[in-house]
Amino acid sequence: MDIRTVVTAILLAVGCFLMVVACIGMVRFPDFYARCHPSGKGDTLGQMLVLVGLIIYEGFSLVSVKLLIIIAFIWIANPTATHWVMKAAYTAGLKPWQKSQSS
Repeated sequence: MDIRTVVTAILLAVGCFLMVVACIGMVRFPDFYARCHPSGKGDTLGQMLVLVGLIIYEGFSLVSVKLLIIIAFIWIANPTATHWVMKAAYTAGLKPWQKSQSS
């Protein structure tokens, strides 16, 4: 087993772990805004780590250049889409969750 395979396995494992944690966060958080946070952050980083792992495994080729273009698109599109969806919800009047005060 060479070092490239080990690094690829680590990146794939960490990327998949982050995506699973983001999915759990989307289920566990209390409101829409809090649920958008793990999908915007965790999914983006998880996808990027998986793709970087695939680039390392593939080596320098046309496939790795295409994967770099996909990474650039994900890096720009995911956070931007999350921001605009949250802004649209806020503009539509969706109020953020607040912890109730029990007395």
